[in-house]
Amino acid sequence: MSSSSNPFTNWKSWIEQILRPQPPEHLIHEKLEAIRSELPPPVIWLLGKTQSGKSSLIRTLTGSTQAEIGNGFRPCTRTAMLFDYPDPDTAFIRFLDTRGLAEAGYDPSEDMHWCDQQAHLLIVVMKAMDQQQSTVINTVRRIHKTHPGKPVIVVQTALHEGYPDNAYEHVLPYPFDNGNIDPAVPPDLRCSLLKQREDFKDIKASFIPVDFTTEEEGYDPADYGIDALWQSIEDIFPYGIKAMLEQNSSADDFTGIHWHSAHPHIIGYAVSAGLAAAIPVPAASITSVVTVQAKMFHSIAHVYGLPLTRQSLSEISSAIGVGVLAGLGGRELMKFIPIYGQSVGLGISALYTAGVTYGLGKTLCYYFAQSKRGGSVNPELLRKVYQSEFERGRLMLRKRFKRTPSS
Repeated sequence: MSSSSNPFTNWKSWIEQILRPQPPEHLIHEKLEAIRSELPPPVIWLLGKTQSGKSSLIRTLTGSTQAEIGNGFRPCTRTAMLFDYPDPDTAFIRFLDTRGLAEAGYDPSEDMHWCDQQAHLLIVVMKAMDQQQSTVINTVRRIHKTHPGKPVIVVQTALHEGYPDNAYEHVLPYPFDNGNIDPAVPPDLRCSLLKQREDFKDIKASFIPVDFTTEEEGYDPADYGIDALWQSIEDIFPYGIKAMLEQNSSADDFTGIHWHSAHPHIIGYAVSAGLAAAIPVPAASITSVVTVQAKMFHSIAHVYGLPLTRQSLSEISSAIGVGVLAGLGGRELMKFIPIYGQSVGLGISALYTAGVTYGLGKTLCYYFAQSKRGGSVNPELLRKVYQSEFERGRLMLRKRFKRTPSS
């Protein structure tokens, strides 16, 4: 492997390629798209009437604001919309939204055919007290007949509309575990929930009652039922999506709008870098990994509104050690080992590279957070941040790279 094709021969080469990625912007987009085609992100198809709560569901699952969702949706058929989270380049989860099925004059045939081929999971969203669901149910039956193995979750929303009065509070603890409905649930709501379940008697589906409300509505918690919905999704997807969306951190320097904005992008780039590392051609995969990392570093700099400089990259790479980057190159050598290298070695390389990329991204966030405060950056703290975030990223992403034996 020549030094020109391996940016890990020295840290100066790595910094140069991060600062000045060789491929032009449109080619980087194409490269990311090609990488992601190897293991496309899971697609959740949202089906339901207008105002049934589909946007609220996306906001609650991803933490995105309504404005972000509105800007992020893009058409994929004449009327269906695709929402890549956090964006098309770094998406690690996708939502398909179809036009309200009960709308007059809407023929959903084209959307149904397209979405049917793309979706991994069908989430049917219906208001808990709305019994006029025949169009939705007939459509689900049609989909189920064609693809009986496609998982179906029925999310029953706006539970508070079935409460006796405005002062009534959520029943706690959550009374719908394991498909049961606790007697403490108000009778009218209970009756309506059961009636909707009866409409799906010939379809294998999970039923998750939820109530996602705003702070002004005064219900506590505002994301009632979210844990049950996540459990249902995690039972279907072996990708650890919830862990990837979680933004918990013990470091105060990571809190704030910049860190929260950067987090999903770092996840997306880490997944892409891991996929690039799984390419069974060492030189090609190293180049792709650095291209992805370069895009991530520039994206983080944009989020923080600070320039990405040689000095910042030098301080980070010097603190965490050149051995980290060299170690990534060492993992590549396993790909040459027959059988082991083509299966186990690829999985290890993918997860390791994803963890490295996640750790690097978080370390840059910490560096920028300190810079915004005008303080000096301690190399020892940078090293500790990298080490803890590398481990966090490795654990978080191991389900995504399930071929890895350590997972």
